[in-house]
Amino acid sequence: MSIGTIISLLRNGVLEILVLASPVLGAALIVGLIVAIFQAVTSIQEQTLTFVPKIFAILVVLALLGGWMFTSMMEYTETLFSMISRF
Repeated sequence: MSIGTIISLLRNGVLEILVLASPVLGAALIVGLIVAIFQAVTSIQEQTLTFVPKIFAILVVLALLGGWMFTSMMEYTETLFSMISRF
């Protein structure tokens, strides 16, 4: 196994993590920003107010995109296992 192959595996792994985590983190970021603006406008400074909407948004994104995420991880894992059998 060459250094180029190892670097390629690491790069593909990091890219896969970023692609899979981006929708969940993006939804949490958007909901957090909306709640923060709402808190600033209404002067409500309740810390738990941000927690429930973020969890709900994350669960919705996972429910909608969970199948795609699982398929993507499965394809990446199959690629890794097929590379193992070649070496």
